[in-house]
Amino acid sequence: MIVHATVQYQAIRENVYSAFYRLNDHQSQMKSYVYDVIRAALPGLTLDQAFESKDDIASSVKTHLEEVMSTYGYTILQALVTEMTPDPKVRDAMNEINSSKRLKEAAYQRAEGEKIVKVKIAEAAAEAMYLSGVGVSRQRKAIMDGFRYVNISNHFIEHKKLM
Repeated sequence: MIVHATVQYQAIRENVYSAFYRLNDHQSQMKSYVYDVIRAALPGLTLDQAFESKDDIASSVKTHLEEVMSTYGYTILQALVTEMTPDPKVRDAMNEINSSKRLKEAAYQRAEGEKIVKVKIAEAAAEAMYLSGVGVSRQRKAIMDGFRYVNISNHFIEHKKLM
């Protein structure tokens, strides 16, 4: 993982001599301490934890640098972890995982849509069969009513003949 950090510092007015004459290259010295703190913090973290703990890492860098660099006449104003870039292989794997999750969700949603369509088709078919049954029932009832009418009419006609 590539980590970019920024450190804001200044010389302490009372220790200006130490700040300019005790260290030959104070920037390189600070970089070394920053790298040490970051290298110590990152191996124990997962990728997600590393991104979540950027502020904690920056705070550790600031605390450690304040301890060390104050003896050389510098005060640390701020330390920031500005960027964390994972290895390209890790980034590609993460993208693949996200892509797979999205494809899985899309397949699930598509299947849910198809299920709804099939359920609605089945409901429509059941309603059509019910209505068809109601129609057949009414048709049979009408036929029976017709037979009754015919029987009553025939009975009435025969009854008149007998009289």
